[in-house]
Parts: sequence; C-alpha cells; structure tokens
Amino acid sequence: MKIKGLESAPLADFGREIMLTILAAALQAASPARCTVELVVLGVSQDGGVPQVNVQADPAWEDESLRRRVVSLGIVDHEAGERFIFEATPDFREQMHDLNALAGTEGAPDGVFLTHAHIGHYTGLMFLGFESMSASDVPVHTLPIMAEFLSTNGPWDQLAGYGNIDLQVMTAGQPVELTPRLAVSAWDVPHRREYAETAGFRIQGPELSVVFIPDIDSWEEWADQGIRIEDVVMEDDLIYIDATFFDNNELPGRDMSAIPHPRVTETMDLFQDYPDDIRQRIRFIHYNHTNPIRYEDSAETQEVLDRGYRIAREGERLCL
Repeated sequence: MKIKGLESAPLADFGREIMLTILAAALQAASPARCTVELVVLGVSQDGGVPQVNVQADPAWEDESLRRRVVSLGIVDHEAGERFIFEATPDFREQMHDLNALAGTEGAPDGVFLTHAHIGHYTGLMFLGFESMSASDVPVHTLPIMAEFLSTNGPWDQLAGYGNIDLQVMTAGQPVELTPRLAVSAWDVPHRREYAETAGFRIQGPELSVVFIPDIDSWEEWADQGIRIEDVVMEDDLIYIDATFFDNNELPGRDMSAIPHPRVTETMDLFQDYPDDIRQRIRFIHYNHTNPIRYEDSAETQEVLDRGYRIAREGERLCL
C-alpha cells in the first residue's frame, strides 16, 4: 500500500536542490567579482601634511574635512591575506588603521617600501619600534644607500638591532615578488640626496601596473638618466606622480626655481597632445599645503580635470 504523497517527497527535495543551486549561481553571476589585489590611497600631501605646523590661517584647523595625510599607498592581497604600505609617514598610525580595516585584519604590515630619507617618507618607522608596536622583523624594502642610512644612524639602527625591522636591499630594475600576484620594482630617480638616493616604484598586480613617484626633481633629469616619463606612462596603467606645486606662482616672495619639482602645469603641458586614455592614467599626488588642487572645488582642480588628468584623493581604491 502506498501512502499518498510519500512517493513524491524525494523528487520534491531534488527539485528544491536544483532551484537553490540555480539561485546561488544567479546571485554569484550578479555579484561583482572579488578584487584579489587592491590598492588604496592612504595619503596625498607633501611631507608636512595639511594643515602644516605654524600655518595658523589654514582652514583645515577648523574644518577637519580639509585635512590631508602625508603621501602613502597601501596594497592588500586579499587572497594571501597580506598588506603592504608605501612610505612610513608621520601619519603611519592612522594609515595602518585604514589599511587594516580594508584588509579585515591587524598587526604589523607584511612589508614597507620607502622612497627616500626626507621626513615625510620614512619617520613613521618609529611606530614599529620598542616604544610603540614593538614589531618583529617587518621587511623594509629600500635602495642600497637608504638601507645603509637606516642601519648606521640612530634611532633607526635600533629598529634593526632590536629586530623590529628587517632591511631588504632592492636593486633598481629587479622585481621583488611579494605574493604570486604581486611584485614591486624600483627606479633610482633624481632628487635631493642629503642622506640617500630616491626611489620610484612600479607595482605589478595581476592585471594592472601602477607607478608611484611622489618626489622627483625634473622629468628632464630622469630622461638624462635614460628613462623618459612619457615612455613610463605609455607602458603602465596608473601613474601616481609628483604634484608638489601647481605652478611657479605658488610661493610669493620665493625663488621657486630653487625648489626643483615638476609643476603640475608643466606635466600637463608635456602630455597635452597625448590621447585622452593616456592622460587619464596620470594621478597627481604629494601636493604641498599651498597647492590649490588640495581643494576639490578649486579652479585649479577643475582645470586638471578639464584637461583630462586625475588628482589622487585619500580613500581612493582600485583593483589591480
């Protein structure tokens, strides 16, 4: 004797399983693919930050939304669960907090990359030390003279002596593989060398390559060394480059020819005849507190955008 309906139960369950499988597949197809390697802009300003010390009239003292952290990029390899930070700035604490929030983890970074020995770019290493995080063997990647500077001058040599950092010497042009999906190589770029050389970095992700050159004296001097910024922009996908000053009228009463940095206007003129998609690769970063592109509603910001370029902003995230 058959009990009515009992014989159909397995078929009904099977049908429900099929429907759930189809629904799950549809939801997966509708959801954006997960970003495996992600870049985040952690800071955009020149070494002194915004507002700068002793600039009492800066509106950022009253309006915190106008404050800008010192230049830094973060990279997260979500699949490997690893985080890397470019520059150890005076804002290192807040920048590591933001990087950890993106990665969904905490602790010391899996690697630090330093461009050079000017105050905004390496002094945040102090937070890895005995008095703060007391980190253990954090890889710090630099070019050779910078590594020697850190290992032979206090208080930075204490970080190495206590095992807080592990200095990793890079050779210009030779990539360092960080994960199966992420590699970084360095250039030696022309910039003031009081204590060390200056690096620019190329970050190679699974699909996109990113250039990071926050400080350079001039594009012409780099070309004299055999590397043209025009070729770099053509070869790579995203270009974060020196925007310390907008033009030569920025510091009244100062001889700005004595302060070598390519002006934003100069860089824009250099690429003005290139196609739109090439100019859009360029993202200006490392702007001084006097540079009007720090304000999103300034005429200079609008000029940059109208001419087809981009300005790096804190919190900007890109899938590599």
